[in-house]
Amino acid sequence: MANPYSMKERSLLLEVGINIRRLRNSLGLTQEQTAEAAQINVTYLSDVERGKRNISLINLARIAEAFGIPLSAMFMDS
Repeated sequence: MANPYSMKERSLLLEVGINIRRLRNSLGLTQEQTAEAAQINVTYLSDVERGKRNISLINLARIAEAFGIPLSAMFMDS
């Protein structure tokens, strides 16, 4: 199946995923711990971190809550 996203969109997905992974690692959390706290599937989280899935706003908010940070912090540079 062909990727339905443009290069710009794929870049955005990857950027968000990398930021989630960076934040998770800085908090010393595993994907499993994060997924459980955010009430999402660990495979889904892995795909998001690799830029393979288009995360919903609700799931992004759940991850931010699991990290104990405001949703806006998910979009800040390191």
